[in-house]
Amino acid sequence: MRLGEPTLDQLRIFIAVVEHGSFGGAARKMGRAVSAISYGIAQLEAQLAVTLFDREGSRKPVLTEAGEGLLAEARAIADGADALLAKTRSLHSGLESALVLVLDVMVPSDVTARVLRDFRKTFPTVALRLQIEGLGAVAACLLDEEADLAIGGPVIGDNPAFERQVIGGVELIPVASPDHLLAQPNIAAGESRKHLQLVLSDRSPMTEGREFSVLSPHTWRLGDLAAKHALLKEGLGWGNMPNHMIADDLEQGRLVELDLPEKPGDTYPLSALWRRDARPGPAASWLIDAFRSGLRAD
Repeated sequence: MRLGEPTLDQLRIFIAVVEHGSFGGAARKMGRAVSAISYGIAQLEAQLAVTLFDREGSRKPVLTEAGEGLLAEARAIADGADALLAKTRSLHSGLESALVLVLDVMVPSDVTARVLRDFRKTFPTVALRLQIEGLGAVAACLLDEEADLAIGGPVIGDNPAFERQVIGGVELIPVASPDHLLAQPNIAAGESRKHLQLVLSDRSPMTEGREFSVLSPHTWRLGDLAAKHALLKEGLGWGNMPNHMIADDLEQGRLVELDLPEKPGDTYPLSALWRRDARPGPAASWLIDAFRSGLRAD
């Protein structure tokens, strides 16, 4: 048996009849005559060599077993065509077809979740890929053209290859477990140098040889902020952590803020960064504004 090739229009007519319960309902929805709907179904049935609707004994067309089996495939083809057309219209309007976003590990995860939820609703045709990096690795993704837009910290903001907009900041707090010696009151100047400091390390060579808020010569270098968090709660040293990540620990007493004379805590500014040879498109510009608003609200 040689089957024909149904058209997209025939599939849309088939779906409309199912969704609106009758040939007349499909005709009204599609702005066509009932005879055109009936002809489209007849042509589709001829192409597929199956009967899609049982028209006997009922005023409404009832799907046959074959019709039931083919409905999901018809919808998938129609949905795919709709997505193709939507993306094509977006390309003609200047909207990016895809976007790679790299975020500094310091960006609050709840802000990221809210922004990306709204992004998906606002730009359903833009394929987004997300990477999470720390320190200089954020810049490395941009320089290597592995990312289109970054939200990164101050250690990479002075690179002449980037354009930069400051959009917010994260408060860093020096903390340790409650039984740590530095958690005692009236700590003397220089005492922090005698204790192990947990330091977030750079996975890239971008900041090689540079130190950021490192006071102690005794350090453990960690490439994972979550691992640093876990070790701090176990009492293995002291270190700076973003406030949003440890707020519950401070409230529950699992960690305490250290009152050190050197005041190593600080605000970690966050900037939107992109390469100077690649200006942000509509979707990337929306992300910059959304992260700015989210960080301020947070």
